[in-house]
Amino acid sequence: MAEKTVSAESGSTLRTLINLWPYMWPADRRDLKMRVLVATAFLVLAKVVLVLVPYFYKWATDVLSGEGSAPAFVPALLAGPLMLVIAYNVMRIVQLGFNQLRDALFARVGQHAVRQLAHRTFVHMHALSLRFHLERRTGGLSRIIERGTKGIDAIVRFTILNTIPTLLEFALSAVIFAVAYGWIYVAIIAVTVLLYVWFTVRASDWRINIRREMNESDTDANTKAIDSLLNFETVKYFNNEAMEARRFDQSMARYEEAATKTWTSLGWLNFGQGVIFGLGMATAMGFSAWEVMRGTQTIGDFVFINAMLMQLSIPLNFIGFVYREIRQGLADIEHMFDLLDVPEEVQDRPDARPLKVSDGDVRFENVSFAYDQSRPILKGISFNIPPGRTVAVVGPSGAGKSTISRLMFRFYDIQKGAIRIDGQDVRDVTQESLRAAIGMVPQDTVLFNDTIRYNIRYGRPDASEAEVRRAAELAQIASFIDSLPHGYDTMVGERGLKLSGGEKQRVAIARTILKAPPILILDEATSALDTHTEQEIQAALDMVSRGRTTLVIAHRLSTVIGADEIIVLKGGHIAERGTHHALLAAGGLYAEMWNRQREASEAEERLRRAREEDAMGIIERKVPSY
Repeated sequence: MAEKTVSAESGSTLRTLINLWPYMWPADRRDLKMRVLVATAFLVLAKVVLVLVPYFYKWATDVLSGEGSAPAFVPALLAGPLMLVIAYNVMRIVQLGFNQLRDALFARVGQHAVRQLAHRTFVHMHALSLRFHLERRTGGLSRIIERGTKGIDAIVRFTILNTIPTLLEFALSAVIFAVAYGWIYVAIIAVTVLLYVWFTVRASDWRINIRREMNESDTDANTKAIDSLLNFETVKYFNNEAMEARRFDQSMARYEEAATKTWTSLGWLNFGQGVIFGLGMATAMGFSAWEVMRGTQTIGDFVFINAMLMQLSIPLNFIGFVYREIRQGLADIEHMFDLLDVPEEVQDRPDARPLKVSDGDVRFENVSFAYDQSRPILKGISFNIPPGRTVAVVGPSGAGKSTISRLMFRFYDIQKGAIRIDGQDVRDVTQESLRAAIGMVPQDTVLFNDTIRYNIRYGRPDASEAEVRRAAELAQIASFIDSLPHGYDTMVGERGLKLSGGEKQRVAIARTILKAPPILILDEATSALDTHTEQEIQAALDMVSRGRTTLVIAHRLSTVIGADEIIVLKGGHIAERGTHHALLAAGGLYAEMWNRQREASEAEERLRRAREEDAMGIIERKVPSY
């Protein structure tokens, strides 16, 4: 993996901002750059106005107490006490307006950065290999994107829109105090702020661990609740409602304890902050009161110092929250950048060109492949699927049948040999064009949680309504769809769970018909179905594969009787090959598998008939004869 882009452990806020800068200052978006500049101007103006606001308070106080007047640069119209009070409040409103304008201008910039980085991560995840996705949990990946995008927002909001303005306010306040009242006040404020920040950071680190424990307890309780509800029927079958309630309550008890600690620690944090700032403010106000009594300061100065300190207390109160959010944001963005650092295992070559399919001839030439080098899957496999013909690959579980289909799609790159389509090595062509030329009907058809129309049209998103309906008719599912209350607008549910296995397979067939690929892969497309449904689906598959170069990965040998050639895999090698009748006549592995499956089917049929006869006997005994 490449060097990490962000290191949350080192707290590298600066590096994070540097990495985010191309998104905050996009080279192709002049309008967003202008927004950044104008927002920055409003940011500075807001803080300048903020530190000027207490002056109007001071001048009004001096005028009202008779100890002074507004300075000469203040227009005479505004020099009266009433106008100074009005000006004070107008300045506060102006400062608030500048802040809101700043936030409004930065909103589009920040959200554009969130969108761009989220899009880049999403695209990158689809570019990663199947190996990566099989080893990672999908829920974990979605949480990385979700937290990462929120982390960007947190960094922008709390670093650029909060921390930087606060530092600017501290700097301006320090200059004012140093010039107008002496360095003693600067020293008091500096010590107060440093102690305040030190205490807040230490207490926040302590609270983060408590908060993490609370979140883990909450996640555990939520997981147990959802898992129990999803398995509602299982809970009822085994009469374990009380046990489930106890498990949930144990998790909630841990959450209760952690949540209590969280709120208690927050109380200590707030109290400690109050004590530190109170002591600092008391010290500064004490010095000011002493100078008022000596006559070196006016009441207005006393009020001014108090107002400035009160203004500083507002951003200080958010330090703990801001620190926690920035730290969490750094960690979340680090995880997102770590994901972006994962290299693409399968990449197009720089000179890759689109695949040109003229006949659809597929050849495996001495192909060797292993997911893990210590356990080879395919060992020197060679075979050919002539244009328009059907070749079936069968064999025991783990022989490498499904691996062949994955290699044709180039989900992985082979270690030895070549896979060619019309003479073109699949490693020399673009992945997009390769996968556009191949259709797949898998064993486990997973549908999108959308309408039947959307799932069929997924084979060719620009297909017309008539083409979608024609595909459904050819897949023998049109009459079923028309019988539904909402027809093609029927939602199929998550992963298509509202449809039966046969209905999902027909949707998958319709989707592939709409794609109209020259090469077709049927990867155990009927193995999960009952015998009756299998026969219906097989008829539709035979129609789809007619005239196409077809690779059939099969478990049930009854589905490959009509194949032009059957290849029998065992231990990564081709053990036998030939037609169905030739292989049966050879009396080898294929004949042995055929006989076992036939015996199992016959036993299943005898059991079914026996059950039907028993059921008929019960009915006849219950029906009276006359």
